[in-house]
Amino acid sequence: MQFPPKIVGAAVLGSLPLGEGAKLLFMWNIGKVKVTEIAELTTTSAAHWLLPDATADRVRDIEWMQPIYATPEGKVHMTIRALVIEDGDRRILVDTCLGNDKERPVPTWNMRSGTFLEDLEAAGFAPDTIDTVLCTHLHVDHVGWNTRLVDGQWVPTFPNARYLFADVEWAHWSGETSGMDQILRADSIQPVIDAGLVDLVAVDAALTDNIRLRPTPGHTPGHVSVEIRSEGEQAIITGDLSHMVCQAAHPEWGSSFDVVPAEAEATRRAFFAEHADTEVLVLGTHWEPCAARVLSDGDVWRVEPAGAR
Repeated sequence: MQFPPKIVGAAVLGSLPLGEGAKLLFMWNIGKVKVTEIAELTTTSAAHWLLPDATADRVRDIEWMQPIYATPEGKVHMTIRALVIEDGDRRILVDTCLGNDKERPVPTWNMRSGTFLEDLEAAGFAPDTIDTVLCTHLHVDHVGWNTRLVDGQWVPTFPNARYLFADVEWAHWSGETSGMDQILRADSIQPVIDAGLVDLVAVDAALTDNIRLRPTPGHTPGHVSVEIRSEGEQAIITGDLSHMVCQAAHPEWGSSFDVVPAEAEATRRAFFAEHADTEVLVLGTHWEPCAARVLSDGDVWRVEPAGAR
């Protein structure tokens, strides 16, 4: 079954059913640059496990979130996804989700056997055709498919790619000694370092003439977002500067995993203020749906799916 494309402002959305639960794959054009979503896992759940202040009653009070972003009961839709950017002959994979066969503390993330790689290939992106992997930061749901398990060994999933970590991010995480960080490093980070595939880059590095990193610290010290500018059009991939759209209405609602909470809030406020009431296409890494515009809403902001106006 094929789904027809939709025209959304300057962006073209196409869709086709892929693996788990026939999750759709979406594509956007930003000038000459194309972005394709590969979703690994979509859930609908209470938000306060991640944003402690986002209780169900408080989410219900944000009327614009329903029914697209949240249920009437105050549960929030959320996706773990990767985004592939095509710019000329470049293929840049932004974030690599959870991965399979890995021990993780969240039950739905633990020892997965999902269809991410099959979905990636079905979309036209065989792993050996990816030339760059960019991790916005080094959290568990952004590095998992850096590697895959082959004959009991963790090997790079994308053998022809350079894996890019922000230098500030690596300086922070290379010093972490907690149990989960050590497990994560052993199965998803160290193998690509040992393979000689990692480059440490500045938090404002240019990846192409049309794509560059933007420092958005707080969630982690070296967290970056990804800006795309082409032929007068603009998009930005958020990473985890905002996990859920309710943070537009309440930028003070921080994540349990924000390393520097005050800085993370300041980054969110600056981000929403800068992009409000503009034509910038915001691609929320965990937002569901992903693509949106930011609009002013009194002293705060609201989020509308791209093309809703």
